[in-house]
Amino acid sequence: MSSPAQAPRISRGPASLPTLESTPPATRDEPLDLASAFLACLQPELARTEPQRNEVHRLRHQVYCEELRFEPLRPDGRETDPFDPQSVYCTVRHRRSGVLAGTVRLVGKRHAGEQLPMEAHCAHGLTHESLQPGHFPPHEVCEISRLAVPPRFRKQRPEPGEGASAMAHMGFSAEELRTFPYIAVGLYLSAIAMACHTGRFHMYAVMEPRLARGLGFAGIRFERLGPVIEYHGQRAAYHLDSRTGPQGLAPMYQDLLQQLDARLFPAETARGGASGLWPLRGRALGDVRPPSAGATTPSQSPP
Repeated sequence: MSSPAQAPRISRGPASLPTLESTPPATRDEPLDLASAFLACLQPELARTEPQRNEVHRLRHQVYCEELRFEPLRPDGRETDPFDPQSVYCTVRHRRSGVLAGTVRLVGKRHAGEQLPMEAHCAHGLTHESLQPGHFPPHEVCEISRLAVPPRFRKQRPEPGEGASAMAHMGFSAEELRTFPYIAVGLYLSAIAMACHTGRFHMYAVMEPRLARGLGFAGIRFERLGPVIEYHGQRAAYHLDSRTGPQGLAPMYQDLLQQLDARLFPAETARGGASGLWPLRGRALGDVRPPSAGATTPSQSPP
């Protein structure tokens, strides 16, 4: 059983997406076997079918349109954008209820004419000379995007005046409540697994600096690519090499990554491909090799 030194938890500001902090969840009073607890409560899945993707789009509408008001309300209750056709999706599903507890997508380029969302919306925040997405082959880059966790799975304690039993009416067990703070980091780890299996090693994200710091406590250490800019709040662009990024994970997150990888990409899935969009390489995370020490790559150049 892994014993963490620090465990990030989900929090949110008045107009922000879920973030991670370095303080432990309030419900945790003993070491948590994170991988076992996570998978006992939550089922990771690739959203490969049209009904699964529609479910993802409805969850995104709930979070991005109805709750945060980042995007306009849609008549069909589905949040979509022009980058969806070039994306693969992952979800985590609450086992007992069957409802989605979170989703994330990985946007790739199928050819040089396509852009990542950050190139379209935040190009002025990309000032790093050597880590520009355009410096790498299109099939090697991707962006973590549209991470969404519904409020019921983010709320860790009652609001003032709600009383001690405020969470109990949702029907969540104590073990489930201990696990929910790890949904967001589980989605980031799932994105790393998707990137490795599709050979898209250069991962990008636009996020609040405090989220990047929170992920750093788990050992997911993104490199910032430019200044903080205004984009639905104060955000910056970041890069992570999925071949080397997992090496810094704390042991309990290493365990969780390996378990997520095994469930998202069993042998039959590797043969079939990820949603039919990007080719899978059919290899486990342990088979992915980092760049050789003697090789000169853009990620080794100074900012």
